[in-house]
Amino acid sequence: MASASSRVHRPAPKALAYCVALAWCGLPLVSLAQDAPPAAPETPMTLRTSPQLQETIPESVRNQLPVFVRGDRITGQTDLNATIEGNAELRRGDTVIRADRLEYIAPDDLAKARDNVRINRAGNTYEGSALDLKVEAFEGFFTDARYRFLATQAHGEANRIDFIDRDRATVHSATYTTCQRENEDSWRPAWILRADAIHIDNKEEVGSAEGAVLEFQGVPILPIPHITFPLSDKRKSGLLPPTVALDSRDGLSYIQPYYWNIAPNRDATLRSAVMAKRGANLGGEFRYLEPTYYGEISGDYMPSDRLRERDRWSVTAKHQGTIDSSIGGLGLNLNLNRVSDDNYWRDFGRASVQLRQRLLPNDASLSWGSGDYSAQIRALKWQTLQDVSAPIVPPYDRMPQLNWRYTPSALPGGLDASVELDTTRFEAARALTGQPNADRSYALAQISRPFLSPGGFVTPKLQLHATQYQFDGALSNGSRSASRTVPTFSVDSGLVFERDASLLGRSFTQTLEPRAFYTYTPFRNQSALPVYDTAATDFNFATAFTENPYVGNDRIADNNLLTLGVTTRLLDPNTGAESVRLGIAQRVRFSDQNVTLPGATPVSERLSDVLLGAGLNWTQQWAFDSTVQYNPKTGRSIRSTMSARYSPGNYRTISAAYRLQRGTSEQIDVGWQWPLNDLWGDKGQDLGPGRGLGGGRWYSVARLNYSIQDRKMVDTVIGLEYDSCCWIGRVVLERLQNSTSTSNTRLLFQIEFVGFSRLSLGSSPLETFKRLVPRYQYLREQVGAPSRFSNYD
Repeated sequence: MASASSRVHRPAPKALAYCVALAWCGLPLVSLAQDAPPAAPETPMTLRTSPQLQETIPESVRNQLPVFVRGDRITGQTDLNATIEGNAELRRGDTVIRADRLEYIAPDDLAKARDNVRINRAGNTYEGSALDLKVEAFEGFFTDARYRFLATQAHGEANRIDFIDRDRATVHSATYTTCQRENEDSWRPAWILRADAIHIDNKEEVGSAEGAVLEFQGVPILPIPHITFPLSDKRKSGLLPPTVALDSRDGLSYIQPYYWNIAPNRDATLRSAVMAKRGANLGGEFRYLEPTYYGEISGDYMPSDRLRERDRWSVTAKHQGTIDSSIGGLGLNLNLNRVSDDNYWRDFGRASVQLRQRLLPNDASLSWGSGDYSAQIRALKWQTLQDVSAPIVPPYDRMPQLNWRYTPSALPGGLDASVELDTTRFEAARALTGQPNADRSYALAQISRPFLSPGGFVTPKLQLHATQYQFDGALSNGSRSASRTVPTFSVDSGLVFERDASLLGRSFTQTLEPRAFYTYTPFRNQSALPVYDTAATDFNFATAFTENPYVGNDRIADNNLLTLGVTTRLLDPNTGAESVRLGIAQRVRFSDQNVTLPGATPVSERLSDVLLGAGLNWTQQWAFDSTVQYNPKTGRSIRSTMSARYSPGNYRTISAAYRLQRGTSEQIDVGWQWPLNDLWGDKGQDLGPGRGLGGGRWYSVARLNYSIQDRKMVDTVIGLEYDSCCWIGRVVLERLQNSTSTSNTRLLFQIEFVGFSRLSLGSSPLETFKRLVPRYQYLREQVGAPSRFSNYD
């Protein structure tokens, strides 16, 4: 029996050397046989180097690719056909056909394969009994076929596969599943889709099924007249999995979203819902992304909500963009949020996070910048959702705010300076705020001279803050206007010392970083001035070294104080990563602070509380961080935050935090994701991010927030996940506090058919886990498309 290998090219212009190569088909063909090797060419062939293997063959190259055939026996007629028998193989580009017998008809570019036929096209494989295929066009049919897709590892069987072109195919009387076959003869997939027809579109990376039934554990659970599903993680248009929920407020509800993939940079989600106790709800979301701007618009409408006997609606819009112009760069930012009534936040628990708040900002700004100059015009209006049992004072609207800033970048002598001008119209309901609306204008000028060196810095700074008010009504002293001019001087300084050190057998670079900050602001009586945008800052390592203990511009504190602090760090000498950090800081006050917010008392203590901070990142698995505000007089902490995390690997993380604000709250927060199989010694195999630890495994996921002061759970999320390789089950109990006296409890279920779809009862547990559980990882998440060379024949 002869063995032969051949190479087939497309027809070419007449040439003597080319005609010599015409051995079998109407294409240039070189035949290599074991018993009759061809003579070596006069000019030896050389390989051309390539920087990488190409995942996708360019169209300009594909049409020029040769056809290779080989087998145990090759016969044929020149310019017409070639017949390969025994271990037959045809190869062209990313397409390989193998069979017991293969016939290639050159004029039609048609391959006919029979018995034990296998195709591998770019990693996707098909097996069956008979194949007729136009190789270049990839057009033809396959009977009694089995198939497997590389991207999702989905596979199935079919009576017939019709190949429409290189990207599209129709699978008749088909099955589809991502459950991988095991060795047992009794194996059957945990879930399978049976369909009259499945349409495959590899260009759009989407499949669609008609006349389908979804079976789970051998039981038909969902008839599906038509459904689309992904062949990769690429976005696609189609119906998304529905959500069915049952609760005391809405009754039985059914929510059906539809996703519309308008373009690579635009999409929309349309949603409809029916609630047995309330009525129908319609909504949608539109998103867009351009090189210079992006945003999203969302809205919902419920006519005649039986819960409140009125129409209900909500609108949100976000936009951020820049525009280049001849006068400089322009920017437009929008953040709009409006709802129909005060009870919307409590009645629509599935609304977006921003609409579940009681303060909804509606913010629009137009900015300009050119060189050292910038300006902004802004309008901010709040919608305050009042609750008669817990009323809140609304923040002030800014209708409008004008801001101009000059920051010269090339001053002589190493100076830094800036000038800022601002005028704002503040408006709110006086019956709720207890103070008049006003127009406020201020000018802030500052100049500093940093002196920098590798071992330290000194930065003296001067500031002048001038403010003018015009009130709509009289103040308590009868005045309808006020002004204030306050200078401030400060000096910030620090040193950095380094040395080599070792601790517990590890080498480090240890730093010692003392810092001193002095600021002086003379007293200006501001007790009669209303407060429009000002609040006290927390005392921490960021604010301890600043001139003013308030944010906003209605209070400039009189200060004559010195802040002293020192920090030491242990740094990895190779990477610079911080392994240990210890810090301490305290303020020394030389005179009383008499400027305060309304209702606050002057500060007379000469020594402030002590700030203590520590951070530990000894290994990548362990992390610890803490900040304590300690009062030496009482011997107790005023404010403390301590957190720790242990993450030894993928899908294994536990974190805990303790937060104390003396007299206000004291809470413990614990969260984790952990495989329960570890409890009985089954560690599984770490398959990497987005692939889990193997099949047949249980995971515990939780986030618990407990109030020590109130002696009760504030927020609770407890869930279980089961990974069976091709399907994942999730159940979650969620109880979240939405006010001081009320909470919302939900029980969520979800079955994810990996590579196909997710079916949920209630809202998605995945959204709950990702939003509330620190460092939660998806058990299935495609982090990168597999290479076709990973399944190369």
